[in-house]
Amino acid sequence: MHCAYFERGTCRSCGWLADPYADQLQRKMARCQSALTGLGGVWLPIVPSPESAFRNKAKMVVCGDASSPCLGILDAHSDGIDLSSCPLYPTAITDAFEPLKQMIRRLGIPPYDVKKRQGELKYLLITVSEDDDSLMVRLVLRSDIWIERLRADLSKMTADLPHLAVLSVNIQPVHQAILEGEQEVILTDRETLTVHLNGLPFHLRPKSFFQTNTRVAEQLYATARSWVAEVAPAHMWDLFCGVGGFALHCADVIPGHVTGIEISAEAIASAQQSALELGLKNVSFYALGANEFIDQAVSLPQMPALVVVNPPRRGLGVGLCAFLDESVVQTVIYSSCNPESLARDLAMMPGFELVKAQVFDLFPHT
Repeated sequence: MHCAYFERGTCRSCGWLADPYADQLQRKMARCQSALTGLGGVWLPIVPSPESAFRNKAKMVVCGDASSPCLGILDAHSDGIDLSSCPLYPTAITDAFEPLKQMIRRLGIPPYDVKKRQGELKYLLITVSEDDDSLMVRLVLRSDIWIERLRADLSKMTADLPHLAVLSVNIQPVHQAILEGEQEVILTDRETLTVHLNGLPFHLRPKSFFQTNTRVAEQLYATARSWVAEVAPAHMWDLFCGVGGFALHCADVIPGHVTGIEISAEAIASAQQSALELGLKNVSFYALGANEFIDQAVSLPQMPALVVVNPPRRGLGVGLCAFLDESVVQTVIYSSCNPESLARDLAMMPGFELVKAQVFDLFPHT
């Protein structure tokens, strides 16, 4: 991938960009194999990504001033670096940057100045559906004083950005490196962005987690489905299920029930909407923390033979590992974004043996 920002030294977020992509894949494979040394198992070939335009989401810091906004990142001195032509993003996202800058100029919304601790607009978050290039745009603001002006400007913004499907404002009032706050106000009639993976609909709400690499995510979920089909369990749990990626993909190969657990009520609402649209009668989703669910599940009359887990970077932790290791669960499919926490968790589940592993490169060049 060619990147003028990297060549000029303006942005080094893609720290491995100077390395041939084949070498990057070998390094990632080696790192994961090293982390899991001694656990056995068969390593399947790494799943590569497109090298450019693979991100379905942009998280842009807003800097500069209202008359000349900058969308990108902060440098070491907290000054803005504009990355409006970043090749990680597909055309539908990069084409949206200028109309959004025009909106900032038109309304005079002052970008937040980290050094002075003043201003309003902190981040611009854009998600694209590759189905039809429709967009979900979120403005992270320090206060709610701009909401009505943004609402009044919506028709103009929609005319300038015809692919806009969902527009929302997130309020993040504190001076901390926190991407978003608790309050979210949706300004459009539509509240969800629909994205299809392997033909299945996922209805994303503004605060829903979703894999940022659509093409590799499709292969991740399809692979999990094939592994579940090989085991052929009667029932399945999907812990840390998000918007239901694993559960929805596996529902048609489970003769019994699939239960999805996720702490985010917004994500669960999205998963339930997808299950309803697909007419799935054997899938249930609940807004619970995984450990809270496990505490309740101890009394359930029937435990599943297979559990899928997709925890955050910190991993499953001692309690959940102990529960799985001592339970009647026969198979765990573990989707990990951190090989070190994965290795720690597997070491705490000695009752299981590693059968096979595969690396999916969701984040090229880093």
